[in-house]
Amino acid sequence: MSPFPKHQDVTLLTTLGIEIVEATKERVVATMPVGPKVHQPFGLLHGGASVALAETVASTAAWMNVDQATQVPVGIEINANHLRAKRDGVVTATATPVHVGRSTQVWEVRITDEEGRAVCVSRCTLAVVPRPA
Repeated sequence: MSPFPKHQDVTLLTTLGIEIVEATKERVVATMPVGPKVHQPFGLLHGGASVALAETVASTAAWMNVDQATQVPVGIEINANHLRAKRDGVVTATATPVHVGRSTQVWEVRITDEEGRAVCVSRCTLAVVPRPA
């Protein structure tokens, strides 16, 4: 399930195996498999993959809250605290709003393992800009 118009066959989402499983104005949830494709050199989930997942759910959530015909959200800041190592399985990211304004949005993202334990927490700020022609 993707709320975005399909414009390419290969995106970061498909490369990392990210699947959006819920997308509303109040919450976006996505999963990502953890395996060699997203490992760092020591066989653990790469922090950059977690950040890519976090920005994906935050951006999707922001997209659900703009006038999609005339506006687009673009990331301007993201931070992440990596709390638990993960070698394999699946992680789930959930984005919830902190602030949804006319020109900026801030989303909190919690990434958990299969047992619901926090793997990463992130906050993403997006600017709402005119949609390119």
